[in-house]
Amino acid sequence: MRLVLQRVHRAKVEADGVVTGSIGRGLLILLGIRPSDGPGDVTWLCDKVPRIRVFEDDTGRMNRSLSDIAGDVMVISQFTLYGNLRKGTRPSFNDAAPPEVAEPLYRSFLLELEASVGRPVAAGSFGACMRIESELDGPVTLILDSGRKDPPRRG
Repeated sequence: MRLVLQRVHRAKVEADGVVTGSIGRGLLILLGIRPSDGPGDVTWLCDKVPRIRVFEDDTGRMNRSLSDIAGDVMVISQFTLYGNLRKGTRPSFNDAAPPEVAEPLYRSFLLELEASVGRPVAAGSFGACMRIESELDGPVTLILDSGRKDPPRRG
């Protein structure tokens, strides 16, 4: 799974002209899923995301996490994160999971992240064409890939 995390002042998503989610200060997460991803990837990411320190403390340093600030979260499924432009100029999406694999993992990610942050998670509409408005904060944008998990900590 690949996440693009953006620190935002606010964000809103619409599908078919209907607002499906909106948040205040927090993280906008774009989520891409590979065919080889599974429940372990979901758990690893949902454990890590609330603890990532990207919010400023009183001294202006990025020392606070989503949990520390009781921030909001919005998740948007985005298969194009696995787009491949190695050949030519038209992207190939062969590395992205098909909908029948991706949608259950997306739903699982939403539920597990909600449990991890202890509050509702706003979301887009899986497979729909969406309009996303966001007011970036910083900007701070990070990429997190479960295929490159942290090594186990010692002692």
